[in-house]
Amino acid sequence: MSTPPVPHQHSTLAEQTIVIVDDHEIVLTGTLSALQQQYPQAQILTAQTAQEAIAQVQQFNPDLVVVDLSIPETAGETAQTEHGLRLLRDLMGLFPTLNITVQSTYVKALVRIRSEIDAHQGGFTVTDKGLSSREMLTRVDWALQGVTHTKDISGLQAGLEVKPEWLTVLSLAFQEGLQDKTIAQRMYVKERTVRHYWTKIQDVLGIYPEDDKKDGKNLRTITEIRAREEGLID
Repeated sequence: MSTPPVPHQHSTLAEQTIVIVDDHEIVLTGTLSALQQQYPQAQILTAQTAQEAIAQVQQFNPDLVVVDLSIPETAGETAQTEHGLRLLRDLMGLFPTLNITVQSTYVKALVRIRSEIDAHQGGFTVTDKGLSSREMLTRVDWALQGVTHTKDISGLQAGLEVKPEWLTVLSLAFQEGLQDKTIAQRMYVKERTVRHYWTKIQDVLGIYPEDDKKDGKNLRTITEIRAREEGLID
């Protein structure tokens, strides 16, 4: 990512360039076909990894990038939501006026980069893969017009905001199965700091001590369920 970004300039309809990023061949082909029909004069490029996507954007300075969240970082790697989120951070950082449409099954995960989305100057729209092609094309058109549309992400709309260290705690606890002592060691903090993080996480998720044993579930289990519902962890 050492190549300096070219300032983004919007093209005329006949000169539009679109990059589609998705590692699922069927979805990639379907999206490509829909966009070709909607924008027959546009140059449409594809990428299947985050690395390819960055290279395409740096080289072609597109008007729009359509991004899946669950993608591999490089060829041969496993697709993960974190790779897609990192790609979005890089794109918004390098190209602050780039128009973006996120097309993914995991749209709630965008709550993890809320501040970057709020600060982005280009269009930013979200479409769940379960929506029709017509609805997807509507969101693409909005993004090309510079519109921000994120109402499909409950956390973004509700004002849910978490700190990076809280996300780390959630990941270590529920994706790696670690206990607080080991989490503290991995994060190079005291165990009481980890406990403090838990109280903050539970507060932002609306989980309180009186919820303990609710429906037979303890606070940690309720926290995991709510965090997954809000897209904070996969």
